[in-house]
Amino acid sequence: MLGVTDLPTYLAGLVLIILLPGPNSLYVLSVAARRGVRAGYAAAAGVFTGDTVLMTLSALGAASLLQATPLLFAAVKYAGAGYLTWLAIGMLRQAVAMWRSRHEQSEDQSADASPEAAGERPYRRALMLSLFNPKAILFMISFFVQFVRPDYAYPALSFLLLGALLQLGSFLYLSTLIFSGTRLAAAFRRRKRLSAGAASAAGALFLGFAVKLSLSGV
Repeated sequence: MLGVTDLPTYLAGLVLIILLPGPNSLYVLSVAARRGVRAGYAAAAGVFTGDTVLMTLSALGAASLLQATPLLFAAVKYAGAGYLTWLAIGMLRQAVAMWRSRHEQSEDQSADASPEAAGERPYRRALMLSLFNPKAILFMISFFVQFVRPDYAYPALSFLLLGALLQLGSFLYLSTLIFSGTRLAAAFRRRKRLSAGAASAAGALFLGFAVKLSLSGV
């Protein structure tokens, strides 16, 4: 179908790929828990946009360029690690602010109402988080090409189908995270200690992602 081979195997691999925890899904869950469904879907839209750009670049051969130019790959890799670190620091600062205000009783002064949270742009942050991931470009093209017939006359259609299936799976998964996150939101608003702990854990995970990315090779 449209030059795609062994579709069942691709779908099975897709499920495993989508379920692997990463900074994108973690950020969407965090935003949904702190700010609700609308903000969660704004972050998810940023992930979808970034993934679409990466898939397009993969189809156009950007992965080959990055592999052939180690300096370019290193620049993108360290920029991504730096952005993840910046996000982690922001989350940890927010956790400290919530911890200091944990004895306040008014919900109007919860974490969502902090100046930093109010100025957050979920779509933009998620988009940048997705784009600064050179490993995703390399992975997508190396994974996709295994399921594209080399003799098919229109390989772009094959990439389009594979990418559309990936986006559909991501949408369903992120939707599950978003609605799960909103169930946690009420508890976070009532219990600032719990909210601060969750923000601290998220910040620590983002730092871990940054270290892993900066130490990874081509």
